[in-house]
Amino acid sequence: MNTKSEWRDPLWPESKPTSTAALSASNRRVFSSYFSCPAQLLCALLLLSVALAGCSSKGEKPAPPPPGVTVTPVVKKDVEIRQEWVGTMAGNIDADIRPKVEGFLLTRLYSEGSFVEKGQALFQLDKRQAQAAVEQATGDLERAKAALSQAEIDVRRYTPLVAQRAVSQAELDKSLSLQRAATASVEANQAGLDNARLNLGWTSVTSPIAGIAGVSKVGIGDLITPNTVMTTVSNVNPIYVDVNVAEQEYLRFRRGGAEKAKNLELILGDGTIFPQRGRVLFVNREVDTRTGTIQVRGEFPNPGNVLRPGQYARVRAVTEVRKDALLIPQQSVAELQGIYQVAVVGSDNKVTIKTVKLGPQFHDMWVVESGLAAGENVIVDGLQRVKTGVTVAPAPFKDTQANALPGDK
Repeated sequence: MNTKSEWRDPLWPESKPTSTAALSASNRRVFSSYFSCPAQLLCALLLLSVALAGCSSKGEKPAPPPPGVTVTPVVKKDVEIRQEWVGTMAGNIDADIRPKVEGFLLTRLYSEGSFVEKGQALFQLDKRQAQAAVEQATGDLERAKAALSQAEIDVRRYTPLVAQRAVSQAELDKSLSLQRAATASVEANQAGLDNARLNLGWTSVTSPIAGIAGVSKVGIGDLITPNTVMTTVSNVNPIYVDVNVAEQEYLRFRRGGAEKAKNLELILGDGTIFPQRGRVLFVNREVDTRTGTIQVRGEFPNPGNVLRPGQYARVRAVTEVRKDALLIPQQSVAELQGIYQVAVVGSDNKVTIKTVKLGPQFHDMWVVESGLAAGENVIVDGLQRVKTGVTVAPAPFKDTQANALPGDK
């Protein structure tokens, strides 16, 4: 009995050496018997379709859709070119308050930072010494008047006596000389009294102008001399703004006409525009050779004394009017090492990168000097995703101030 068991494939019978024809017939019978079941045939077809799909997926992928960009046409219109300069405000009168006489400071009579009227008392000095000088001058004047009165009596007495030859002519001449000397002494002492009274009045330090009084620079009890600056009073309505303008900008501004010199805008430190318009008051006589700038002073009404000396502000003015200027949004321009480029979309939706020369700014736009033509479409959003020759899907861009401004051509 054979203990070895042989494994046989139930589908494939044991093969024996046969002829080629017999082998082919045997294979056909085995294949037919293998796929004789419909379920097995269905499974084979499914496997075949999956294999074919896998092979087709390894082929060429479809082209991606063109990138979406927003475009806007190059605008052509007349524009006013504005220039800005940083300036410093100054009062039209800045008066340093100094006393005329020397004395100890007793009282400050004003509120610091308040508006004071012309002639208003600001400080009071010790006036006892000045009062004593007035009294002394008064006494000297009375003594001189008494001497004059005596000289006049002598002249009246000697005049008839000389005619009667009772008194010599020399005595009369002497009396006349004393009378003239006494008259001069009275006048001198009267001037001394007037000066003493002035010094007494100057112990009350007053403001020579109406304006804003600054912080007191002296304290109570200080010995004040005529060289001491006690405070400063500034007249700030109107107020001055001094700016330094480059020579080229000054020439453009002058060619713009006198009307532009009467329509200055003032931009304050918080970015707001001062409601009052100003005018050019004067232009300095010379250009600073070190900086190439010239000083220009503007004058602005300042009702309510809102603006104060020392403030910084920007002065804006129209320097020229560009006829038929070409405008594009600032965000449509790419800058690399001083070279400015824009992406232009043609009628076939293909991109062309162009180098442009830019001029001054106008609101949120650039003025284009050269490199573009009116009506060309430039890319605003999506500039980083394109290059020359790329096909794009353009959409209109509307967020630009030029679309809201009149004068489109």
